[in-house]
Amino acid sequence: MINLQFFARYREQLDCEAEQLPWDASLQTLADVRQHLLARGEQWQVLAEPRIMCARNQELCSLEALIADGDELAFFPPVTGG
Repeated sequence: MINLQFFARYREQLDCEAEQLPWDASLQTLADVRQHLLARGEQWQVLAEPRIMCARNQELCSLEALIADGDELAFFPPVTGG
């Protein structure tokens, strides 16, 4: 099982804070998971942002990070400041 978390405006736009995906060996990276989610339809296109931030097991990482069964993956929008 992969545990997914969505934060900030992603959570608001998806109306989803968290969910679980059954483990699938074809999902090897966070990018694979994102593509899987994007295939769900228009509402999920918010995750197509080029500067999306993500974490694996509460550590920031890139979309190329490898994942494993039992991981917690988080997606959140880029942080801005001033």
